[in-house]
Amino acid sequence: MRTVIKVEGMSCNGCRMSVTNALLRVPGVKSAEVSLERKEAAVEHEASVSPAALKAAVDQAGFKAS
Repeated sequence: MRTVIKVEGMSCNGCRMSVTNALLRVPGVKSAEVSLERKEAAVEHEASVSPAALKAAVDQAGFKAS
């Protein structure tokens, strides 16, 4: 499955990497492509992963997911 979530609060490549790493730590996530320009993350994951779990991972990393 593929889920795209909006991410607010990123301002640099360090932020992008923090969001990417947070998403990759969610069990069942296969890949995460985070764009500073589009302010979003495109996540490939197993069907068992909920969008809420992805958003929670971003929020716990210190950013705002919607």
